[in-house]
Amino acid sequence: MATMTIKGKTMRSVDVDWSEFYYTNCPLVSPSNVDQEIGWVKEELKKIGVAYKFLRSTEENDWYPHYVHNLDNLMRYGGCAPAIHTHADIRRTRLIGTTHVYEGGCMMVRARDDIFNMKDLKGKKVGLSKSLNVIKNDWWRFQEEQGIELMLRKNGMTREDVEVVEFPYPDDWYDKPEMLTPMENPSELWLKRDHKHDLAFRPLETSLLEGKVDAIYTQSKVLQHIQEQTSELKAIENLALYPDWTLQGANVPATCTVSDVACEMHPEIIVALMKAMIKVGRWANEHKHAAAAILNKQTYYLDVEDTYEGIKLVDMVPGLSPYNLEALQVNKDFMLSHGYIENDFDVFEWAAPEFLQQAAKELLEEEWKVRSSARLPAATSLADAMTARLG
Repeated sequence: MATMTIKGKTMRSVDVDWSEFYYTNCPLVSPSNVDQEIGWVKEELKKIGVAYKFLRSTEENDWYPHYVHNLDNLMRYGGCAPAIHTHADIRRTRLIGTTHVYEGGCMMVRARDDIFNMKDLKGKKVGLSKSLNVIKNDWWRFQEEQGIELMLRKNGMTREDVEVVEFPYPDDWYDKPEMLTPMENPSELWLKRDHKHDLAFRPLETSLLEGKVDAIYTQSKVLQHIQEQTSELKAIENLALYPDWTLQGANVPATCTVSDVACEMHPEIIVALMKAMIKVGRWANEHKHAAAAILNKQTYYLDVEDTYEGIKLVDMVPGLSPYNLEALQVNKDFMLSHGYIENDFDVFEWAAPEFLQQAAKELLEEEWKVRSSARLPAATSLADAMTARLG
């Protein structure tokens, strides 16, 4: 499927060639963001004759497949809102892995304002961004709106207690020629921009500092610490500090999705992909500081140590646990109730654990052969070991 029409716009991408497989990552915490630096997925796919390429390594692809998955041979690992929107309203995908970061969200105000808690915001202005792009999901607004409503509710308030001020913006850069210079690796994007201090990634902050609003939403730890270190902003509420895990939306768990076509036509590619993701996740779990150094180059934590503090309790091996799936269900239900998606679906039915299971099985078999060859005259299979007489 090289073309797709969404809201009257014809999308474009490379013609599908199953000897190559593309990937795209959001700048967040996931094993794929670690792998873009160490290249283990590329190695695994090369074993089966498939080239692994970044989405934007060719001029034929613009940025839209990252948001609407209009490319069959593509893996996306990123924030959950675009993935939920795609599966609900655009095309069928399969959820093959997740990574959960317990973040929540904060309410930020000017540091020297006489505002110290949510009650002090009564009658004041709270900012809310609004993308004018009708093709892709408005994932920034989704997490802002969800976080604002949750923080109000936790403090016995509703939207009627504050004045929500919208800030529309064009959000139309995804297929502009000046944005389509090919790059081999998404890390190249961050080499060209000081993204930790670029206010283009924190658009409502300027409106807050200029007094157009009195408060804005920001992600806990991610962005929060950078904003606080300017000395100009402070957090008066933080959802990440509550024990209720259903409050921890913030566009996570991160989702790893592929098209249903890829799963049906080339399951071996998906299994190979997940084998490498498991290996990368295990390495990242064992070497959290090294993983933090990699992730710091592409995320919005303050620095390497702050990134480490943010990921030290995160399981970097992709999973499809009931906890993560229900967390996605919470976000999906909010998106449905607030008009971010038109169609409903069951997240548990969206999940496709068979690829992760097969990948784990093959990795275990491969590991056994390596270990047994070092101790036995010849390598054996795990099945042989299970049936052998042990006593």
